[in-house]
Amino acid sequence: MNLDLPLVVVLGLIAWAAVKFLGVRLWIVVVITLFGFYLADTFMAPAIDHGTRNGVEVVNGTND
Repeated sequence: MNLDLPLVVVLGLIAWAAVKFLGVRLWIVVVITLFGFYLADTFMAPAIDHGTRNGVEVVNGTND
């Protein structure tokens, strides 16, 4: 059985759990999210995308 979830949903659940159970303040989550959007518009975006895709391939075992 396969379950396809968008990355945004997974990250949202992690952020919710961090706020609920770890005591992370909501404003910190908002600042990190806004920083991520800012970072996506810089020269680092292709490197981050490539690293993320490679990490997903390693986790899924599809890096042949």
